[in-house]
Amino acid sequence: MGEIGKNLYLYEYLDTIILVDCGLAFPDETTLGVDIIIPDITYLRERKSAVKAVLITHGHEDHVGALPHILPELPGVPVYASTLARGLLANKLKEFKVSANPLLPLNAGDRLNIGPFSIEPFRIGHSIPDAMGFAIHTPVGTVVHTGDFKFDQTPADGKGTDFATLARIGADGVIALVSDSTRAEVPGYTPSERIVGEAFRGIMSETQGRVIVATFASNIARIQQVLDAASELGRQVAVVGRSMEQNVKIARDLGYLRFKTPLVAKEEIAKRKKQPLVIATTGAQGEPMAGLAKMANGEHRNVEIQGGDTVIVSASPIPGNEEAVGRTIDNLFKSGANVIYHSIAQVHVSGHASQEELKLMLALTKPKYFVPMHGEMRMQVAHGRLATQMGVAASSVFIIDNGTPVEFLADGSARRGKPVAHGSVFVDGASVGEISEIVLRDRRTLADDGIVVVIATVDASTGRPVGRPALVTRGFLNGDEDNKLVEAAIDIALKAIQHKGDRAAETGLIKAQLSESVSRFLSRETKRRPLVVPVVVEV
Repeated sequence: MGEIGKNLYLYEYLDTIILVDCGLAFPDETTLGVDIIIPDITYLRERKSAVKAVLITHGHEDHVGALPHILPELPGVPVYASTLARGLLANKLKEFKVSANPLLPLNAGDRLNIGPFSIEPFRIGHSIPDAMGFAIHTPVGTVVHTGDFKFDQTPADGKGTDFATLARIGADGVIALVSDSTRAEVPGYTPSERIVGEAFRGIMSETQGRVIVATFASNIARIQQVLDAASELGRQVAVVGRSMEQNVKIARDLGYLRFKTPLVAKEEIAKRKKQPLVIATTGAQGEPMAGLAKMANGEHRNVEIQGGDTVIVSASPIPGNEEAVGRTIDNLFKSGANVIYHSIAQVHVSGHASQEELKLMLALTKPKYFVPMHGEMRMQVAHGRLATQMGVAASSVFIIDNGTPVEFLADGSARRGKPVAHGSVFVDGASVGEISEIVLRDRRTLADDGIVVVIATVDASTGRPVGRPALVTRGFLNGDEDNKLVEAAIDIALKAIQHKGDRAAETGLIKAQLSESVSRFLSRETKRRPLVVPVVVEV
């Protein structure tokens, strides 16, 4: 709620809890050095015995990426998912050595009973096959949880939304609709995935050289469009990028990707520079370690950008990634490639519903209450307004933040509950939850203004300074021209720790005096605030 990513929804009745999705969010410019961000599960940790299942709507990282980090705290809790999501998850959990949670099948049309809950999955359109929403039947009414969706009438896999099931569920009565808000501000309808395939065919038919297509590794529908277009035009395809290679293998083995000719091994690409290959790769968000950025920087071991290459960036930048994407595109142009991206050609469409589709979901389900999810606050507000246009009372629209429950009562009423423990947990390498806001603040300071280390030697018995302090800087001063500033800062540090009287100063006090005096002086003189680290050596 109030953000896109880190999806984890909790449905609770008496002593039974089921979870829907368990995803991650990616760091932004404020979370320096953090690899991923996952939900804080303090509330679940305190109620472990009540957690009975995790239900997965689809296999995108923002819906499943936190499972390897959270499942170890919920041993034995089964995870229910569709065939493709289960295949992708099995590979991910194996990589993290998570084996105490059974992965069980749950597909559209099934019925699953867990305590007081009866779950009815229904097929929904999205940018990955097997996406589902859930009708969660409870003792106080039915809640429809849409998951990520759009109403694509011509999906790449030929499997559209199950409108008949949605209409039946709506006719039977829905107490609440919990619905995707990503594109609630966008009028009209979201274009079909087929449009992207047509764009791919047009581009490939008009260029004689290689075509490199960058997209999300989990966008199986988009990868199928690349394969189909290449096949129609007699081009062979290579797949580059660890995550995409893994996902393509899994999707192919499970029957979700179809291609007539064998893929070209990535090690063979350099030997076929003059052949009109199609290369599918990762890095559409400008990630520095992904395939496309390495190619743009001339650092990829298998692909070297050459004149005549056409690069298609088949994604729109996630907010915060615009600069990285722009830099990658610029570097590709500098390398001699022709780059085609979403703002100049329709090489990407969203997997999320626009306003008219959101209205149709409301019309089909006819909810008494409405809870917009999966969107920033302005998107949730826009979605709430659509709901009132469709007949939901304004007082029955719950626009909530993370951690705020909505309670549905037996008499048909609903209310906001008392907020529960929630938040974000930072994953940095092998460290989960050990990176605090204090650490991030220090990292931001280092990035903005650098670091100054003040080293003072003091007499262990008296606490008085022995000689002048030393000052070492990184990322703050330029060099010799700043010697006067360094000397002045040292004078300030020395003055701060020159104690009068016979009582020895504590080391902690000396450190505080060094840090405070030097920080204040440097801020006054330079208008910058480097991280000042005091070091006291006793002799």
